[in-house]
Amino acid sequence: MTSRPLVPHAIEYGDPTSNNFWVEYPNGLIDLSRSTHLAELKRSAEKQLNIGPDQPGSQDIFETGATITPTLLPGQLEVPVSGNRTIRVDTEKTAVVIIDMQNFFLHKDLREHPKGLACVDPLMKVVPFLRENNVKVLWVNWGLTVTELSTIPPALIRGFSKHTSPRGGGFGSALPGDFGKLLMRGEKNSDLYGPLQGLYEEGRDKGSDVWIHKNRMSGLWDQGLLENFLKENGTRTIFFAGCVLGTYIDAYYKGYDCIMLEVCISTALSFVEGGYENVIYNAGNSYGFVTSTEKVLKSKRL
Repeated sequence: MTSRPLVPHAIEYGDPTSNNFWVEYPNGLIDLSRSTHLAELKRSAEKQLNIGPDQPGSQDIFETGATITPTLLPGQLEVPVSGNRTIRVDTEKTAVVIIDMQNFFLHKDLREHPKGLACVDPLMKVVPFLRENNVKVLWVNWGLTVTELSTIPPALIRGFSKHTSPRGGGFGSALPGDFGKLLMRGEKNSDLYGPLQGLYEEGRDKGSDVWIHKNRMSGLWDQGLLENFLKENGTRTIFFAGCVLGTYIDAYYKGYDCIMLEVCISTALSFVEGGYENVIYNAGNSYGFVTSTEKVLKSKRL
């Protein structure tokens, strides 16, 4: 993946008078916590070093080459990401959104999906870590009601209609065995796959994990359940896993900080040569950041 060069001096992105900003530093740190404006950091550093702009011969502290960054605080994580960067996040304002890791997409009796199955073990490791660090865990899944069937647009209906496949004739159609009706709420095919169902139930019982239904490819296509939850909980930063592309891009459009968990994602483009690489490239170079579960598990914290 092509990497941006490190910035020559500290740069603040966003509104310096609000809480909607990032700060990037020459050492590769990008502070997404929104805890310290650059002007505040400068004043504090100058005071500690007993220098200031009104002193004869003084130089801007950020142009001296000194590495000055805010102190890592309790409740913050520093996570290495691609491009020789490290992001700092406020866990109170952070969630991991795990999308469509359901039996319909992963169970061997319904389809072969090795890329999707490869996401399971990394999620089993990273979700407990994020949970322990106060990151909200959101399982965003298809779960249609009878009423919603009449609201789905024709293009989406056609895309899910596999008339010659055992996967059924579209939303609400009968699937083989005891899998129930296709992606309808409460059916076995709409449950999380294998050990992920137990992982969710463990977090649900602890009060850390939430199940959120969706009725489009993206969980953020309108002012729905997912966005309501994010806004009510003050979430600004999101780690993404599962079938992520639609929701990830919509999150970027809506102004969230987007971080893709590289080894935990699978999209329809995974079945096309170069498709997966295209998703990763754009996720890290245009929409946000890319990291791995291994890097998250090695995050720096107090």
